[in-house]
Amino acid sequence: MKLACSSGSLHRDIERGELTQLEFLDLCAHELACDGVVLDVRHFPRTDDDYLAQVKKMATDRGLTIAALSDASFFSAGSDAMERVLAQAIALGTPLVAAPLAREVECSWSDQLERLGIATSRAKTCNVTLALRNAAQTFAATTHDCKRVAKETDSAWLRFGPEPARFDAASDPRALAGSTVLLWSDAAAPQRDIAATIDAFAEFRGHLALDATDGTVTVPELAAAIAAWRTAMLDHR
Repeated sequence: MKLACSSGSLHRDIERGELTQLEFLDLCAHELACDGVVLDVRHFPRTDDDYLAQVKKMATDRGLTIAALSDASFFSAGSDAMERVLAQAIALGTPLVAAPLAREVECSWSDQLERLGIATSRAKTCNVTLALRNAAQTFAATTHDCKRVAKETDSAWLRFGPEPARFDAASDPRALAGSTVLLWSDAAAPQRDIAATIDAFAEFRGHLALDATDGTVTVPELAAAIAAWRTAMLDHR
């Protein structure tokens, strides 16, 4: 398992202009010394080819993998918006777009399933895999929900990007392990949640992204979270 930092965890600082996206890459490479990054689509000041090439080159020069793009509205968007995000992923060289489904109050299941069909079709064309995030009050809140989504979508381009600690008590994250391509954890996760995730996904070789729902994590808190994960992974061996 490799560790990545999500720019979403520092959303407050980026939104206020206290941290740029490029400074975030430097921070992850030097002060945080993580293996990769997940870039939130909200944090791109530009999406032209020149800027995306700069981001890709800077990540490469710093030894960082761009593990995924994160887009909270991807599965609720129209096909044109989906294609723009997938085009960004291609330009950046990242294999994944991570997103939750719509909230159940926003649309019907049939509407969501139709959008999933459009999304996976576009993803197949672009050779970019979609990492489904679980989230409360969405059509993918539990592991049962996630398996239903995968079954009814029936696409090899839809895989799982779960945050195990956010499932309910009846869910078994292990049921998703074979199709998981990205993991998430709150930067403030307690030791028991870290240990449970490492145990459930012991064979996982992708990135675990440290995030924060409210986007207000501090850099020292992120550094402490990375240290806690590294220690736990060493202890698990």
